[in-house]
This record gives sequence, C-alpha cells and structure tokens, in this order.
Amino acid sequence: MKKLMVTKLLGPQAQEQSRGIRADEINSFYGKLLNKARKKESVDVGKEAMNLVNNIMCMMSMGRRFSEEDGEAERLKGLVTEWSGLIKRMLLAVLFRRQLEKIGISLFKNEIMRVSNRCDEMLERVLVGHKEEPDKDQGKDMMDVLLAAYEDKKAEYKITINHIKAFFELLFGAIDTSSTTILWAMAEIINNPNVLEKLRKELDSIVGKTRLIQETDIPNLPYLQAVVKETLRLHPPGPLVPREFQKECEIGGFYIPEKTRLVVNVYDIMRDPDLWVDPLKFMPERFLASSKSGQEDERKEKVLKYLPFGSGRRGCPGSALGYMVVGTVIGVIVHGFEWRIDGDKVNMEEVMEGVILTMAHPLKFTPVTRYVPCLRNETESHI
Repeated sequence: MKKLMVTKLLGPQAQEQSRGIRADEINSFYGKLLNKARKKESVDVGKEAMNLVNNIMCMMSMGRRFSEEDGEAERLKGLVTEWSGLIKRMLLAVLFRRQLEKIGISLFKNEIMRVSNRCDEMLERVLVGHKEEPDKDQGKDMMDVLLAAYEDKKAEYKITINHIKAFFELLFGAIDTSSTTILWAMAEIINNPNVLEKLRKELDSIVGKTRLIQETDIPNLPYLQAVVKETLRLHPPGPLVPREFQKECEIGGFYIPEKTRLVVNVYDIMRDPDLWVDPLKFMPERFLASSKSGQEDERKEKVLKYLPFGSGRRGCPGSALGYMVVGTVIGVIVHGFEWRIDGDKVNMEEVMEGVILTMAHPLKFTPVTRYVPCLRNETESHI
C-alpha cells in the first residue's frame, strides 16, 4: 500500500501531475482571504487551513471536494477530529494492551467501532459516487487506481477494501498535521517580527508583487524553507512516534527483547539543550547552510535529532509534499497580506487533540491586502 501511494500520489512524477490541482486550490484560498480583507472580517487561521488542506488532499486523491452546502465538509472535518482523538486511545491500547487486559479495562472497542462504521459509510458514498460519476476531465486519481487494483484480480498491487479504508485513514492524518503546522507557523511568524521582515523581504525579491508564490519558487526561497523546518522542530504535529522492535538487540548496554514497544518523544528530542542552541527560541537561521557541503553536514548532523516526520524506512512518505504545501500556503499568507490581531502577541499555549499537538486557543487575524496579483494556474504558467 505504501509503495502504491508513493508511486501514484506522493512521488515526484505524481506531484508534478497534480501541481495544477494544488495551484487552483491555493488561488481559491487566496481569493477567500482577499474577500475577508475587503470586508475587514477576521479569519480563523486553523479553520481556513483545515478547509484548504482538506480540499487539496481530496482533489488529489479522489478528484472531488466535499461539499459545504450539504454538510459533507463538516462531516469530514468532524470525522478527522474524532479519528485523531481515537488514535491517542488506540496508541495507549497498543502500548499497554497486555496490562489493560489483565485488569479487565476496556480497550475502547465501542468507540473504535463507532468511528470505524462512520468511516465505512463515508467511504461507501465516495466509492459509489466515483463509480457512477467518474470525472473524465480530471484524469486518473488515487481512488481510480485503488478501485482498478481492487477489481483486477491480476493487478500488480493486491488491494482489499481494508487497504482502501487505510488510505482514507492516512488521508485524515495528512489533513490534520499539515493544517496544524500552518497554524503554528503563522503564530510564530506573528510573534517574531524579525522573522516576518526577513521572510517578506525574500518573497518580495524572488516572487515579486505581480503574482502569487508557486511551488516551483520554493527551492529558491531558503528562508521560507527554514521557517517551515523550525516550526516543525518546535511544534511537531505528532510529538510521540510509536515503534516496535522486530528483533532483540542491545542498546547502550540494555537488552531489548523482541516485540518490545517503544515510544520516541520527538518533542523533547527537538527541544533538547544538549542537541540545539537556544532550543526554545524560534530561530529559522539554524537551518540555513552557506554551502552544499554545509547542507550535507547539516543533513548528517540532524538525522537523529530532527524527527518531525520520523526517520528511515518508517519515515512519513508524504513529508516532501507536506513541506511543499505548507511552505506555499505560508508564502501566500505572508506575501499577500498584513495582519491585525487582538493584543501584541499570539497565545502559544499548547494542547493535545488526539495525537496532534495544536494550539489551545484559535488564531484569528484580520488580513490587510499588500498587493493584488494576477491569478493563473501554475500549470498554465509553464506551458
């Protein structure tokens, strides 16, 4: 399943093919912010980021948005929130299953079945709609690939309905983590005017003021990339990463039996003063390297202390897409608008929602237009 997702949804070629979809959704997002600015209305950053990432992921994977008119979008967001909360309980159940079973404590089976059934119902509606009303203009999306493999007994990838359901669950995780990172990034940028000034200067220089930032600009915007990395260092969406030892081994003189469950606290690792200079300070400059050799040294040095997406073979396969989407969205917000907030600083209090570390208080600001670009599809701009 992972191989199929990387090949058809998350790999470089797949990302190139779906770039126009993301550009359209980001243009629409910018239009909403522009409308709010003209009306002098406030924006709930978390809510708008969730809507945007939701639309991007659904269009890329299923060739459709979930309608706001009939409540589909709200049902999906509610399911994402419930699933996130359930994962936290499931993590505890996995870690302490034997101990909990010995003392007769429920392993949340009722909650798991309730959310699972709701997920099944939504999946069934999507599958029926996909079969009955295929979007021929959109081309093949991930759901088309999964359905074709599911129905083809001789397909290279053997797919069951549980695989398709697992894909939905991964989709939920991507929506939650990406939107949360956008939220934290904007909070840190607002609270650090020096970062805002440097970032806006870079965007004005590279992108200019006649168009929106595009994904193809990201490699030429090192400070924006550093801002995203620093946000993920201080505010990893998933602060705890569970793993299981497949073989017995010895680490630091300690014997670890086979099947031992381990939880890696990446939140503490990425704030460890023994590993990072001024670990609690938002300082994107720590991720800037002055040369290619410096970048290689940075990569080797940080491989075991910078872990927002895990590491190695079990690392998140969607990390490259996540960096791209989050960077582009932050670029749009920073480049296109000034903001007005209540008070001088954003409240940075944290709270765990499921397994996601998010802000305890909504981030709201009133956008003020800096410039109005000429909007066009990114794919068209490269023809």
